[in-house]
Amino acid sequence: QLVESGGGPVQAGGSLTLSCAAGRYPYKRNCMGWFRQRPGKDREGLAVLWIGGATTTYADSVKGRFIITRDKAKDLVYLQMNGLQPEDTGMYYCAAAPYVTEAFREADFGDWGQGTQVTVS
Repeated sequence: QLVESGGGPVQAGGSLTLSCAAGRYPYKRNCMGWFRQRPGKDREGLAVLWIGGATTTYADSVKGRFIITRDKAKDLVYLQMNGLQPEDTGMYYCAAAPYVTEAFREADFGDWGQGTQVTVS
């Protein structure tokens, strides 16, 4: 079970950092991802972190603004979000996968959190 936190209201141009407390089974978490669902739109992938190689992939819509990182000691994964705009408003989800065939292939991510709401005005 993944648990996200850190969402909330923020003014346009501001920043937020989301946190994800990972589940109990490390073997399921070789890849950690952040996704979001904006009002009236399908859920979309934002960022993926491959734990072993510490490599990352970002969606074009957030590249250069969002950063995914991991605190190994705390077993937390973060999504630092900068330059937020109203179109970034949505529910943000953390997800884990033992492996992924494509960076944002949702079917590969077996564990999901409940989401945390981000509202940019």
